[in-house]
This record gives sequence, structure tokens and C-alpha cells, in this order.
Amino acid sequence: MSVKLHPQLQADTYTLGQICDCTLLLHKNALIPWFILVPDTNENEIFKLTANHQAQINNATNQLAHFVESHFKTDKLNIATIGNIVAQLHIHIIGRFTDDFCWPAPVWGQADFAEYKEQDLLSIKQTLIDNKLIFI
Repeated sequence: MSVKLHPQLQADTYTLGQICDCTLLLHKNALIPWFILVPDTNENEIFKLTANHQAQINNATNQLAHFVESHFKTDKLNIATIGNIVAQLHIHIIGRFTDDFCWPAPVWGQADFAEYKEQDLLSIKQTLIDNKLIFI
């Protein structure tokens, strides 16, 4: 990635690899499968990108959404580009369960937190590699 990650994204996530022209991050809260795509751009809104770049990001988002839904057996997906606190363009792909720690409320700003075990983190990364979703 030629664009530097916002410090808040660096602090809150693990870097998993690249998908299309996006960096794929995993939020550090293991209570929920929460992935973040960060397109390689200085623009902060998707509509400001070329149609080709938008299509690449949409493709990466869809690939990751399918992975999250099938791998984690989620009840619902939340996909959002809010950016009120972190203006850098990033897309949240969050797997939700009707019995998760904050259902049906948003995951943002919740105090509940659990660290990933190193083996679980490595397993998620390896599964993404095996499914040819990311490269390192």
C-alpha cells in the first residue's frame, strides 16, 4: 500500500494482506468477525474514484462479504463506509449474530472486548490465503 494507514486503524487492527488494491485489516476485537478494507487512495469517498477503481473495491467487498458469511456462518452482515472519526476511506465488513455481544446495536463504541488468540488469527489469515482472497 502506498497510502499510509491512519493511526487509529493501525492501533485497532491486524494487517492480513492485500486484496485487489486494498489492504485487508482485521479488527482486534475477537468477539465479532470485523474486517476492514482500506483502498489504496488518498480520496475519502468512493464516489470520487474512477468507475474502474470503484468496481475493484466493490469486487473486493463482495468477495470478503461472501467469505465472512460462509466461514463464520453469520446471521447478518453490516457493510459500511462511515469515516466520521477516521476520514481515510475504509469499508467495514462485519459479521453479526443475533446472539452477539451487542445485537442489535452497532459494534462501534462498545466496551466489551476480547483479544484474538495467536492461533485463531493465523488460522483466519491462512484460510484467506488458501481461498486466494489475499496475498501477502
